[in-house]
Amino acid sequence: MALFLDIHPQNPQPRTVRQVVDALCDGALIAYPTSSGFALGCALGNAEGKERMVRIRHLDAKHDFTLVCEDFAQLGQLVQLNNAAFRAIKASTPGPYTFILPATAEVPRKLVHPKKKTVGVRLDDHPIARAIVAELGEPLLSTSLILPDQDEPFTYGWAVKDALDHEVDIVIDADEVEPRPTSVIDYTDAAPTVVRVGAGDVARFEG
Repeated sequence: MALFLDIHPQNPQPRTVRQVVDALCDGALIAYPTSSGFALGCALGNAEGKERMVRIRHLDAKHDFTLVCEDFAQLGQLVQLNNAAFRAIKASTPGPYTFILPATAEVPRKLVHPKKKTVGVRLDDHPIARAIVAELGEPLLSTSLILPDQDEPFTYGWAVKDALDHEVDIVIDADEVEPRPTSVIDYTDAAPTVVRVGAGDVARFEG
């Protein structure tokens, strides 16, 4: 059964956040709130955690996993940014965006898209997500918690526990979170391509 942890949505309790991070370091797969609904997350080197995410979501090899970063400096170590991308992304984060960019050698090869050599990166603005990544000290490997028969991520921790009690190790409850999908911007080529229009304003990435 998954451990169910209640964390304050605006002022996460440091002791409980530390408990979550200790579990991540021990190989746990967590379900946690973000600014765009619940997500699954595990430590970067947790190959089993990644496979569990694949099984839960029925993902294929073309899926771009997301690395949730603590800050822009950490993000910049993982992806290649030209000047235009640097300015646009820095001005938009943290916020409801996922950026697909060419990966650097800092990203484990198994996390990079096999053909495009890209990875998704995100600076989330939910206090709990930010607290977890800050305490972890490295990016969190993540994917939105959308089950195969759903169109949107979960919005309540209790609903995640009901559905995935034996599939994840920790479920974090933090009141309701809105199922607002992130806007996805692809910087694989020199000019950005808006792949999905979500909660974030995409005007600066168009044209």
